[in-house]
Amino acid sequence: MNIFSKGVNFLRNTLNLSDHIDTVAAENSIRNNIYFRGPNAWILAFSIVIASVGLNVNSIPVIIGAMLVSPLMGPIFGVGLALGISDAKLLKEAAKNLIIMMSIALVASFIYFLVTPLNLSNPTELLARTNPTIYDVLIALFGGSAGIFEQCRKEKGTVFSGVAIATALMPPLCTAGYGLASGNFGYFLGAMYLFFINCVFIALATYAATKYLHFSTVTFQNEKNGKRTKWIMAIITLIFVVPSIWSAVILIKQNNFDDRAISFVENYKNFDKAVIYDYKISHDNGNHLEIFIGGDKLSEEKMAEIRKIALESGIKEDELHINENLSTTQGEAVKEIVSGIYAHNENMLKEKEEEIERLKKELHNLQGTSVPYQQIAREIKSLYTDIQEVSIANGASVSTDSLSLKPQYIVIAKSAKEFSEEEKGNFNNYLKARLNSEEIELIIR
Repeated sequence: MNIFSKGVNFLRNTLNLSDHIDTVAAENSIRNNIYFRGPNAWILAFSIVIASVGLNVNSIPVIIGAMLVSPLMGPIFGVGLALGISDAKLLKEAAKNLIIMMSIALVASFIYFLVTPLNLSNPTELLARTNPTIYDVLIALFGGSAGIFEQCRKEKGTVFSGVAIATALMPPLCTAGYGLASGNFGYFLGAMYLFFINCVFIALATYAATKYLHFSTVTFQNEKNGKRTKWIMAIITLIFVVPSIWSAVILIKQNNFDDRAISFVENYKNFDKAVIYDYKISHDNGNHLEIFIGGDKLSEEKMAEIRKIALESGIKEDELHINENLSTTQGEAVKEIVSGIYAHNENMLKEKEEEIERLKKELHNLQGTSVPYQQIAREIKSLYTDIQEVSIANGASVSTDSLSLKPQYIVIAKSAKEFSEEEKGNFNNYLKARLNSEEIELIIR
């Protein structure tokens, strides 16, 4: 019990925040950093252009550098703080500056992508900012938590740099500007969705921290106005929190569906002489997996089997779309690919069978040439009682002049008496017959 108490005390002392937190200084710092005026506005515009260049050329170091330069976090922390302490005036100022921040970022990125001569042939970094996942929610939530705790800490560190990089607020705004400049509103909406997710969950983390760390709430001189303001703030908080939770739930479901769909396609690519050569996952009006099958046309039974396997993999029938309706050119191309795959597999199978037959023959030959040493020793002992020991080696004789090689047995016998030439000849003839070889080198000691 004493050990348990010591463990609890150690944990309590380790996680204790009271000696390291200054909520008053944190509140003042957040209030002072929500404004985008003067240098802050110019720095934001410059950093947005830097990030746009990084996205344009797929340069991750440049994007990271722009994140470190930009002053984006202030208004978002301000929104979370305002909700936590029921300060309607601060909420209004923070929201206004958040809109100003977004406007500057969108205008700067829009102008850059409108005039840039660089071609976006493979904008992988841009595309990565148009499809938010549950991981973006987690990064924003825990990144925002780290940021607000850093704001409250008496001894400041380098946490803000890490939070700015991890939460990645700038790239979505740059991608949204690119969407506007190129007329691709799918990019614009996807990027803005990711940006709002980051903002919401950073502010949500700030709101939770202000409650947990007991920030001083705003006092009202008029009790009636105070109650009304608190009710309004509570409703705004509810409106703010519920959609964020719902968004997180949707993203979790989408992420789980993606995992199931990818697993299904990877594990079940071949169906008889047909193959899944491509697939597409979408989340418009629900989760959908579209698979593209090439090769021989599938029967109704095989289609039903595919749907059954998909259902066992967690993909419902209305979520799976099987596409065999290819154009003639596409169909012929896919058939050629599938035929090539099967031909390659058949050739490999034939080669394997030939290799197996060759190895079988080699094994048979080895078994045929193996020497039954103990049996021969027993026969020699019964025929030649004076022989005490015999050594038999299956080797080869090589001519040093012509380098020609011929197989040969070498037999060394240890005898208690000297063999006559006739006895030696009879022994040699026995060995030739027994070992089925004319090449015998017999040595008798």
